[in-house]
Amino acid sequence: MQLTNMCTYSRPSNQLEATRSPIIHTYKYKKHRANSTDAQTLISFSPSWLAIIINSISISSMDRWQNRVAVVTGASSGIGSAIVVDLVNAGLIVVGLARRVERVKELQKLVPAERRDKLIPIQCDVGNEASVKAAFDAIEQQLGGIDILINNAGTLQDGRLVDMPISQVQQTVQTNIMGIVMCTQRAFASMKKRNFDGHVVLINSILGHKVFGPTAGSAPQSNIYPPTKYAVTALTEMYRQEFLGLGTRIKITSISPGVVDTEIVPDRVRDAVSDTMLKSEDISQAVLFTLSTPPHMQVHEITIKPVGELL
Repeated sequence: MQLTNMCTYSRPSNQLEATRSPIIHTYKYKKHRANSTDAQTLISFSPSWLAIIINSISISSMDRWQNRVAVVTGASSGIGSAIVVDLVNAGLIVVGLARRVERVKELQKLVPAERRDKLIPIQCDVGNEASVKAAFDAIEQQLGGIDILINNAGTLQDGRLVDMPISQVQQTVQTNIMGIVMCTQRAFASMKKRNFDGHVVLINSILGHKVFGPTAGSAPQSNIYPPTKYAVTALTEMYRQEFLGLGTRIKITSISPGVVDTEIVPDRVRDAVSDTMLKSEDISQAVLFTLSTPPHMQVHEITIKPVGELL
């Protein structure tokens, strides 16, 4: 596979160390310690507070990521496309993986002309092992490796678990769980063999922490989606333990938003909560925040809810 829109750059040869202090002092955080086993502390933000935090992040806090390679799955729309644009603007080389690769190419119009060659679209179905292998092989061969992985791809099928087609259930599980597993295996291997302290981010959901009941007068329709997101919550801790146990300082972060105004939201949900939905850019800001933290600090979980949301 030949990467399109190939950019020319010099991969930094050494792991850079951040020199700044944490910008927030009102929460506890997890330090990387080889003998540490205590639980991570959670962080909850409203979008307004998150915006204040992001605005206070200095450019230097992202210096260690300049010209590093970030891979974003589900990059063609919604949260994924917002993350792609923000990371390109932050100075990273961004590989946008999506089945609808033409839509990723369209994102180049949203970044300054001098940075458009830093956005590299690749067609990839994260639920298909052969597709994932081909995409990551190309990234390794032509860009030298993966420094950041944003596992954003996900799907939600409408219907009831008791009678919906099993093929739809399997598709959701394959995309929402196995897609993360397959992409993270490749990204972790790339980081570890280069001894690079990278970062893996999982875009989770508040439904990965609590299953909410249906609206009045309707039957539950979330089906297998909450169980797959509960799996993402478990995967986050499993990866933290494995990354640590294998002697790395690779970070893992789960970001759990409430309802976000994206294509995945069913019309029945959109009609019920249209006044209290998050924007994709809110979630992208959370990604920038966690990437901006110093090397000794690991943000394990971020929960984001819009003001007024009842969930």
